[in-house]
Amino acid sequence: MVEDILVRAVEKALSMGASYAEARFHSNRGFQSYFLNKQLIGASHMDETGVAIRAVVSGGLGFSSTSSTSWDHVERAVERAVASARTSSARLKKPVVLSEERLGRARYQVEEKIGLGSLSEHDKIGMVKEEMGSVELDVGDVKVQSFTLSYNEWVEEKAIVTSDGARIYSKIPRVEVFYNLSAAHGDRRANRWNQVAGTGGLEVFKESELASTINDDVRSLQISLAKAGSPPRGRLDVVLSPEIVGLSMHEAAGHPSEADRVLGREAAQAGLSYRVELKEGYAIGSEQVTVIDDPTIPGSYGYYLFDDEGVPARPRVLIDKGRLAELLHNRETGHLYGVGSNASARAVDYRSEPIVRMGNTYLAPGDYSFEELLEDVREGVYIKKYMEWNIDDYRWIARYVGLEAYIIRQGELAEPVRNVVLEVSTKDYFSRMDAVGKDLTFFAGTCGKGEPSQPLPVWMGGPHVRLRGVEVR
Repeated sequence: MVEDILVRAVEKALSMGASYAEARFHSNRGFQSYFLNKQLIGASHMDETGVAIRAVVSGGLGFSSTSSTSWDHVERAVERAVASARTSSARLKKPVVLSEERLGRARYQVEEKIGLGSLSEHDKIGMVKEEMGSVELDVGDVKVQSFTLSYNEWVEEKAIVTSDGARIYSKIPRVEVFYNLSAAHGDRRANRWNQVAGTGGLEVFKESELASTINDDVRSLQISLAKAGSPPRGRLDVVLSPEIVGLSMHEAAGHPSEADRVLGREAAQAGLSYRVELKEGYAIGSEQVTVIDDPTIPGSYGYYLFDDEGVPARPRVLIDKGRLAELLHNRETGHLYGVGSNASARAVDYRSEPIVRMGNTYLAPGDYSFEELLEDVREGVYIKKYMEWNIDDYRWIARYVGLEAYIIRQGELAEPVRNVVLEVSTKDYFSRMDAVGKDLTFFAGTCGKGEPSQPLPVWMGGPHVRLRGVEVR
């Protein structure tokens, strides 16, 4: 029924003079619960359902949406999108042209091993509370002063119809837990937040080993606050954990590779990209560095098989053996660059227009074990978990602050150190990566981009790596 309305909407836009039209039914329905210090403080439902319309008229692109799926409301949304496109066409220096693609005609969904509907909301709250019962918030004389946790589940359902042939239906359930720990020891304070998430049913929660993960973060706070000493400073060898590597792939490789950012369209909200100056083929790192963005990984938080323009998804190689490779493209930027789309168009809901986004970004694994990465480091630092980070507008200078870290001495882990700061340029970071582990691990994240903001689910990943002679502060 809804897909019939989408087809009708596309036909209506074409009859009004659009050269391209796209209609997307987009629904996010779910349940959230919120806890403070293990006590329930609230719960709510999410039900965001509507239809989004895009149209191209005389080279102008227009967008409109409606929260109703009735034809009267959808028809008015079509009229607004066409009118907007016609108005914008008179002001553009270059007309909007979408790349020609082999578009999908498919229906797919992620199966739930344990259905989200198999438990009542009351029982889901009990499930979370039972898991939190195994969490130890105080370790020795380090006290967790605040522990907040949210449990979120939702099903994202989409139907996409385009005037040039795409017909896509998808249904993707997701489960996510986000928590934050604030701890103190004397006059010292530290904070740790974390996120566990994936696609699927309640098995995502049940298989997450959440209590063990939280307890390990509490232990990390205890080590940092009560046991760790001052870090060494200067140029040292550094071994980084998959957690920090994954974050850096997202920030220092993924975001700079978004074609709309390279074109300057994100400048006001989120900055630019070093790839404005550095072109494909530029040697930005060692041959150990291959960075991939792949939305097709089963179970991943950023999973999809077709993007929101109907283009089939595939792995995108952003850095290939140390050299800059693909950018992330939608159909508009793919045409501008003459390379076509690589299925990077995503929208968070029906109110939002698809923009260039990552899926699951990671450093490809190498051959080293963790012990081999350590064994020929005479003096260095191992950073296991981060507490904070920041990166400049061009994604060229980054700063990562360790929460849990250790001295490496003669190839062995020694005493813990606190507040280790790794400040490094992107080129230095990738160029000084001389060894890459084989223990590829993924971490969930919510990527922010756009105005209005579109927070989207992603995974970030990598193995342990070794950097030679980087600045530690």
